[in-house]
Amino acid sequence: MLGCIEAILPEEVPASRAICKTNCFKRFSIGIYLLFKSSDSYVYGHRIFQTWKVDASHNIKTNIPNAGCASQIGKRKENEDRYCIGKVSDSIYFFAVFDGHGGDAAAEFCSRNLRHFIMKNIQLDSDLESVLVKSFLQIDNAFLQSFYSSGEDVALCAGTTATVALLRNKTELVVASVGDSPAVLCREGKAEPLTEDHSPRRKDERQRIQQCGGFIDWNSAGEPYVNGRLAMTRSIGDLQVKPYGVTAEPEVTAVKLQHTKDSFLVLTTDGVSGFMEGQEMCDIVKKCQDPSEAALIVADQALQYGSQDNVTTMVVPFGAWGKYKNALTSSSFGRIMVASGRWS
Repeated sequence: MLGCIEAILPEEVPASRAICKTNCFKRFSIGIYLLFKSSDSYVYGHRIFQTWKVDASHNIKTNIPNAGCASQIGKRKENEDRYCIGKVSDSIYFFAVFDGHGGDAAAEFCSRNLRHFIMKNIQLDSDLESVLVKSFLQIDNAFLQSFYSSGEDVALCAGTTATVALLRNKTELVVASVGDSPAVLCREGKAEPLTEDHSPRRKDERQRIQQCGGFIDWNSAGEPYVNGRLAMTRSIGDLQVKPYGVTAEPEVTAVKLQHTKDSFLVLTTDGVSGFMEGQEMCDIVKKCQDPSEAALIVADQALQYGSQDNVTTMVVPFGAWGKYKNALTSSSFGRIMVASGRWS
């Protein structure tokens, strides 16, 4: 059993400066950013989309050149996705996406607090894999303590995926994840998955649930759920199923970047990955002028394909950005032509 630690409350951000920016891409919904600069260069963004419903999600971003993000509410009533970009030390960048479920409480808590746990652990441990494992378990426990302190029943069912990438000295990339928000590296024009979904379909994940007294229920559509409630076997939050083998311990992948071969990293939520394979996302990004445009187009393309969920995409460029833009795979060529026609 994890030890108890004190929950970290969100820091108050002084609204010392506001910046408004409007983007419009033909059919793409209008996005408005209201950015408030804080004393430690962290920025809380409120993004408003006017396609289906106003989205006032609280995402966090620092002034990191060229990293692109896009988050849309889709046809849901609320946007439960969150993302973060920041620095956790002078040499380490932090990129994260969270896909909340059962409300936005867990995703919101992680977006505001996970970075602080990572910063604290990095001061004590130089091993980034170890740092990420510790930080995931700590943020999960902190959310538990926050729930007991607040007494709000709404948080009992709240949970979130978490996919976090740390980039040290521009060459060491370490990715940790729980849930089903994938991370994909584009190397020599080809998609290399850095995460594997934590689904009850996986034998190893299913066995852990069953050994802890849980069960897998398959619905009429053939989709498996832990105890008939949760579509994933690892997450942050989800307090009701934590005793049954659902864990916040992430799987971690470490990669040494090759900037002559590696073009970019893509992080998405399943509102995107449920409709687009990693290679197709990479092929779309390769055709774009910059990461911000790429993130917007990938998110919108998932909606065009019929995604009903919130959609969030983050694109982090590396040294080979633009090098493989003409190297499209045959499997996604036709769908890419459809996408390019919408944006020409």
